[in-house]
Amino acid sequence: MNNLTVVVAGGSSPSGVAAATAFSKAGHRVYTIGSTPERIQAAAAASSQASGRIVTPLVCDLTDYDAVQRLAAEVTSEAGGVDGVLHLVGGWRGGSSMLDQSDEDWDFLHRQAVLTLRNTSRAFLPALQASAAGRFAMVGSTVAERPTAKGANYAAAKAAAEAWTQSVADAFLTASGDGTPATGAAVVLAVKSLVDDAQRAAAPERKFPGYTDVAQLAQAALDLFGQDAAEINGARLILPAWA
Repeated sequence: MNNLTVVVAGGSSPSGVAAATAFSKAGHRVYTIGSTPERIQAAAAASSQASGRIVTPLVCDLTDYDAVQRLAAEVTSEAGGVDGVLHLVGGWRGGSSMLDQSDEDWDFLHRQAVLTLRNTSRAFLPALQASAAGRFAMVGSTVAERPTAKGANYAAAKAAAEAWTQSVADAFLTASGDGTPATGAAVVLAVKSLVDDAQRAAAPERKFPGYTDVAQLAQAALDLFGQDAAEINGARLILPAWA
């Protein structure tokens, strides 16, 4: 599908730059969202330079639902609709045991991994349901399958985010109400962790076993638009390691 409008939430990250670049190169209109003006402008500029097309930076606090609703309305109005949302907001906090899983870390992870996804999915859902190819995708974690004591906060937050995404998948199924097949899909793209060229250059001695390259993540998100909604809606796709 060509000439789609795609929103990348968490666009300042290496994965956000990779995703914005991949979608823009494929001919789609891309809006990339970050909370810091300088960072998201630099990220959008990098994607624009790499793709040869304009990637539009937007500044928004995704933990503020009212702000996200306003942003969704503005983007939908300007672009004439939204076909895809890729949620890349997150972060890692861990400890050395179950007992030192701090409240501060839990609050951070809840805000970053769960609240931002909850707000973004709700604000953009009407536009995605109205699209002939609506796609909502998030980055899940394989640790949610086998949580550890050291990573309890993180695993619990990611599991909650994945459960919410499964609920978005159900919303696509029930959107029409008349028995017609849904054209939208919500998908979890699960990884152990992500790696990019800058990380490898900074630590050439590291092997990053089991890590997925951000370019692989971007391609997997892009590929969702070429797959049948009924086959992928609610899927949890575990992405391969880069090497």
